[in-house]
Amino acid sequence: MSNNYTPGSGSGASDNNRELISRREARMSINTGQLPIVGPVRNYPGSFDFEAMILALRELFALDRQVASQPDSARCGICYLHFTTGELRYRDEEGFYVCHGCERALGKQQMPMVRRQQK
Repeated sequence: MSNNYTPGSGSGASDNNRELISRREARMSINTGQLPIVGPVRNYPGSFDFEAMILALRELFALDRQVASQPDSARCGICYLHFTTGELRYRDEEGFYVCHGCERALGKQQMPMVRRQQK
């Protein structure tokens, strides 16, 4: 065995590396030898704006903390957001508070809870 590297000799791994290098070199600018500048991120139909989601969640959690600090607040047993007790309905049969949005989504469906909320 020799310590000298000869192109084309050895395993298929060196062939794969050579292929990757040639693809990278094909993307380089002929004049400067630099890789092309990556442009702005494009929005495609159906793409999701994570930054807007993060901002909306921060606002929602800030509002939730504000409502939770009030003495007449309770947590919805479904979405776990805090509401004033006037905005919640206690479901005696299951033993938890439910907000209007979750109550609409649940409809007549029963939702048994492992632990009952105190009224």
